[in-house]
Amino acid sequence: MIPKKNLKRAVKRAIAQPDYAFSAFTKRFKSYMTYKFADGYSAPPETISLFLTAACNLRCKMCGQWGEDGSSFQLTTDELKDRLSLEEAKKFIDSVKHFKPTWTMFGGEPMLHPQWVDIMAYIKQNGMRVNIVTNGVFIEKNAEAIVEHKMDEIIYSLDGPRDMHDDIRQVKGTFDRAAAGLAKINELKKKHKTKFPVLHINTTLFEENYEKFDEIYKVAKELGVDNINFHHLLFLSQAQFEAHDNIFRATYNRPSPEWSGFVRDTLPNMDPEYIIEVKNKYMKMPGKPLVSFYPNFTDDEIRKYYTSFDFEPTSYPNRCMSVWMTTYVFPDGTVRPYHSMNFVAGNIKEQPFEEIWNNEKYKEFRRYLQKNKKFPVCAKGCTEFYRY
Repeated sequence: MIPKKNLKRAVKRAIAQPDYAFSAFTKRFKSYMTYKFADGYSAPPETISLFLTAACNLRCKMCGQWGEDGSSFQLTTDELKDRLSLEEAKKFIDSVKHFKPTWTMFGGEPMLHPQWVDIMAYIKQNGMRVNIVTNGVFIEKNAEAIVEHKMDEIIYSLDGPRDMHDDIRQVKGTFDRAAAGLAKINELKKKHKTKFPVLHINTTLFEENYEKFDEIYKVAKELGVDNINFHHLLFLSQAQFEAHDNIFRATYNRPSPEWSGFVRDTLPNMDPEYIIEVKNKYMKMPGKPLVSFYPNFTDDEIRKYYTSFDFEPTSYPNRCMSVWMTTYVFPDGTVRPYHSMNFVAGNIKEQPFEEIWNNEKYKEFRRYLQKNKKFPVCAKGCTEFYRY
């Protein structure tokens, strides 16, 4: 379902996209009922996140995958080359289109997949919603196809004004290329008299940019986007990572190394009182872009979040329900509950998705979360933990 803390944001977005909101609510309700009463079984997922490639053209400093201590540096050359072919992607899409999931294309940088446009177009041809999470560098050259096929939403990662953004992304010219792409999208939307794709900025807050709210908001307004979300930094202690890894080794006989990219030796040097001040200012800002903070913590939760590795949310249900609502399909075809969970329930190249979704392995994983509520990394390292 939708946590009470997310209701205001959900209502505003529902007004803008009523058909999607109704569909999402219906699917979430069915999944919630199976969470409560079906002993590990789940209704079909509301969202399928299609991990098109682990490769990325940037090295963003705070990224858990390709940041300074990112886990993707552990991948082999063959793993970086993994990707579903167009034929494999189409077969998978055909197998699940009857329950009409929402698709999120991401990576790495999903636009590095040579046939990502064809995959996106095929999803739209089959009447389903599709979003993409991107660093924006390749938007301009794909703008015509994006608007032509009516992609539903672009989620663009912005770290700050031009120089700061390029410095954090560690590639000069990144800001200008992304800005040109968003401008092209807006130009084509106006030309074709369409509101799609919705343009959404996601800004991850961390030490280098969190005091630049005013400048970031100004940039978002100038770029003509519909929404901007300020995402709290994800970070873990070594002890939290090891506790989680030990559970995975003991329960599933495999390590969980992906979370290592979020481990820090010290707490982030960020003033929670300043974050609270600007949050309360910008959440009341009228007009576009619509501003949100995620997770939508209370003032007291923000204080605790940034001043202690140990954190328990008080305004959200302190449990994970995402494995009833969403799933991740990796470039090699493996089906996983989350992109940083080294747990494989099956492979779409070997068996139909719906057999995997409710096989005994996946149901046992859900039962663990029904009993234990979460893993040690969830409250400080997982974006999905606060979504449902």
